[in-house]
Amino acid sequence: MNRTQELNPAALFYGQGPGQRLLRQALGRLQALSPGLTASLAYQFFITPLPLKRAARRRPVPAVWQLQRWRLGARELALWQRPAPGVARARVLLVHGWAGDAQQMRPLGDALWEAGLEPWLLDLPGHGRSSGWQTHLPEFVELLGQVGQRLGPLQGLVGHSLGALAASQALARGKLEASRLALLACSAPPREVLGWYGASLGLGREVLGRLRQRLEGLSGHGLEQFEPPWLATRLHQPTLLLHDRADRAAPMAVSERLAAALPAAQLLPTEGLGHRRLLADTAVLAAISRHLGP
Repeated sequence: MNRTQELNPAALFYGQGPGQRLLRQALGRLQALSPGLTASLAYQFFITPLPLKRAARRRPVPAVWQLQRWRLGARELALWQRPAPGVARARVLLVHGWAGDAQQMRPLGDALWEAGLEPWLLDLPGHGRSSGWQTHLPEFVELLGQVGQRLGPLQGLVGHSLGALAASQALARGKLEASRLALLACSAPPREVLGWYGASLGLGREVLGRLRQRLEGLSGHGLEQFEPPWLATRLHQPTLLLHDRADRAAPMAVSERLAAALPAAQLLPTEGLGHRRLLADTAVLAAISRHLGP
């Protein structure tokens, strides 16, 4: 790993492989000639989860998890339910991160089922077995609201990485109801991610400005509304933050800022689990189960 990847988390996704290197070179030459075209191409790459979801579609899933397909607007979403016939349980919705899929959340879903809850796993658009190849954070937020409304008031909402950022936004904007919140390895706000993305592809200030305008147009508000100070006055649920000190994809400083800003937050740091291994760690699963308990 080079020094750029150490300092820039986006380089883990956009700075590796011959395809990304060729894209960086092409965009570097093009932006001197046409910043607008460069911004359009960079935007298309930005909203495409990589690697593509073909492998997730082929992955076998235990029979105890039942696949449901919901049509929400132009999207067909895949949701996974582990039911408990004849038993009324409080529902919990689990949301994966960028370029992930619902099955990454299955160990936690199994733990919550054993704890007496009814877990639902969501494949976000462009991920897993849901439709599409491109998506973005504002769409995550809107669809989370629609899914949460159909499931009814939730006992808990759990998000990982960009899914954690989307979950906090959906709750803060009143798009769904949940009594408790758990944010795992929460992604940095879009403003910070956009800076990392631009650095990893060598994008200049004018191109990044155009990209920011396009992203703000998708959500209808400024990127500052994704920052901890904005969330602080709107997220009142008891919130558990779990983050590994060695996370290279989402620095732990993000969760530290959230823990300091939110009125009812607790931060539990982990050691040596990185960005995704914490999703199957027994101590992490136990802490979330206690936090969301029925």
